[in-house]
Amino acid sequence: MIRVKNVGYKAGKKMLLDNISFEVRQGELLAIIGANGAGKSTLMKLLSGDQPAHTGEIWFNESKIQSLTTASLATRRAVLSQQNTLSVSFSVEELVLMGRYPHFQVKPGDQDLDIVAAVMQETGVSHLATRDYTSLSGGEQQRVQLARVLAQIYDIQGAYLFLDEPTNGLDLLYQEQILSVARRMADKGYGVVAILHDINFASRYSDRVLILKTGKMLAIGPAKDVINVQNIKEAFQIQMQLLSPEGCKSPFVVPEGIFLI
Repeated sequence: MIRVKNVGYKAGKKMLLDNISFEVRQGELLAIIGANGAGKSTLMKLLSGDQPAHTGEIWFNESKIQSLTTASLATRRAVLSQQNTLSVSFSVEELVLMGRYPHFQVKPGDQDLDIVAAVMQETGVSHLATRDYTSLSGGEQQRVQLARVLAQIYDIQGAYLFLDEPTNGLDLLYQEQILSVARRMADKGYGVVAILHDINFASRYSDRVLILKTGKMLAIGPAKDVINVQNIKEAFQIQMQLLSPEGCKSPFVVPEGIFLI
């Protein structure tokens, strides 16, 4: 598992993260939610090894994250960032193959090509294989980028997938598709950490939810335990109603004053 112990991060004199401690287990999807400026993306950068924590420790199984080389990290975790811009034209298949770069020296082997085909099937982009990436819609591009990061760890037992606002700016269909893939990866035994803006998506797809408020942990646990009126009001400064639709295992929140007809 990943263990985060008393982690803090400072920008100048401002503490962006303060005394953060939790674990990420293999086979679970941990959703991180919180208002803008809560420290979600900063925490993701520390978890992925892109930035070092100023205080505390982060462990990947038995190794401190700062002891791992970039090459070693590339075979333990994959990161889907918020922004994925390209200035050079690539086909979809070529872009997905980039996820396998940590695994071969000169040219991809049969296993690499099989994995590329598998993750394109997993993310529903196989029919786009020969298309120019820049010609795709935003939702299609995001699914291709997801395929790329899946290719990086698809054959690595005990690997982790980090998703930083993977549904940002996408319509409902693509949001559902991407989070369904993330859920399936967790069900296959990968550890998945996703920063999400939509509280209801976090509630539906996650095993546990971490709520951040101004750089501190407000709550962590199963959605049914931590997504409540009090926590949402404290984290987002908005009064919500908590609903329990028939057949829904997780809580559903709507702003106070909105009535379902």
